[in-house]
Amino acid sequence: MIQGENMLDLLTEYQVSKQLHVSVGSLRRWRLLHRGPLFLKVGALVRYRPEDLDEWLACQPNGGSMAERPESRLEAARRPT
Repeated sequence: MIQGENMLDLLTEYQVSKQLHVSVGSLRRWRLLHRGPLFLKVGALVRYRPEDLDEWLACQPNGGSMAERPESRLEAARRPT
């Protein structure tokens, strides 16, 4: 983990589902489909960094337009190597 970060700083899938007003099942499906916010696996646990959730939300289309936007860290991480 990043220095200074600990498990108490990370969000559970239940906390994220409440913040996004989506079901935990939706978050799980997004993970399987490689959609949704970046997440961490700590053993069998799934955790989310608050800053990754904020970045993912900021990258979502808004206003009904698919206007060009700069590549995010999320998109860069998902690009095949």
